[in-house]
Amino acid sequence: MLSRWLQYYDRSRNFACLKVNNPSMSTKVLPAKRLYVENSIPAFSREEPFENLLMDLQTKGWSVQDDFFSTDFTQALVDEAESIQNAYMLQAGIGRKQDHQIELDARRDYIQWIDPDKPIRTDFLKMMADLRVALNRRLFLGLFDYEAHFARYEEGAFYEKHIDAFKGQSNRILSTVLYLNEDWQDGDGGELIIYDEHDPSIEVGRFFPKKGRLAVFLSECFYHEVVVAKRTRHSIAGWFRVNNTTGSTLDPDQ
Repeated sequence: MLSRWLQYYDRSRNFACLKVNNPSMSTKVLPAKRLYVENSIPAFSREEPFENLLMDLQTKGWSVQDDFFSTDFTQALVDEAESIQNAYMLQAGIGRKQDHQIELDARRDYIQWIDPDKPIRTDFLKMMADLRVALNRRLFLGLFDYEAHFARYEEGAFYEKHIDAFKGQSNRILSTVLYLNEDWQDGDGGELIIYDEHDPSIEVGRFFPKKGRLAVFLSECFYHEVVVAKRTRHSIAGWFRVNNTTGSTLDPDQ
C-alpha cells in the first residue's frame, strides 16, 4: 500500500530526541511531579517502532506499536493529560467547522485541542512535525500539517464505529492515537477496534488503551470504534493532513 522503510532522524541527521516539562492546570493537590523542561527528555529511545510502523503501513495500512516514545516523554504527556480540569474540556462532536454537531448517541468523550502553549505540548507538536517531514521524505505522502487534541473518556463513555475521512471529501490522510493510561486491565473496557478495509463488519484488531501505545491508520480506509470505558481513559488523537486550499477556500485553516 505504501512502499518504503522509515528511518527517522532530526534536522541534524541525528536520531530524533526531544525534552519536556509539565505545569499543571489542576487546582487539586497532586503528588509532586518532576517539572518538564522544554527539550529536556528524549522522545525516542529506539528505532524499531518506526521500522515496524512503516512496514505495517506498507502492507496493511494500519499499525499499533507499544512504547513508541521513551518512558519519560510518555509520562510527561500522561501528567499533562491528567492535569486538565473537566471545566477546560469540550464535549466532543461529529464533523468539523460549520458541520460540527454534538451527537451523544455517537460519542461521549471530552476533548481539548493542543496548542504550543506549554513545554510538553510544544515538544509533542514539534516531534509530530518532524515525523510528518520524515514520512513525506520516505513515502511521498504530501502531508501538510498535524492537528491533535487530548481526549478524556469518563466511565461509560464511548465512540461508535466511524471513519475519520471520506474519500475525496477530506484532507485527513493518517490518523494517530497515543494512549496515556496507567495499568489498564482486562475488564476496564475502552478498547480500540479496527475493522477490515474492505468489509467493515470484520474486526482486524482490538487493542487496550495501554500507556505508550500508538495506533496509526489511513484515515479514509478504516472504520474504528472505542468501546465503553469502565474507568477514565486518556489519549491524544491526531491527524496528518494535506493542503486542500483552493481559490475560494483555505483548508487547513491554521
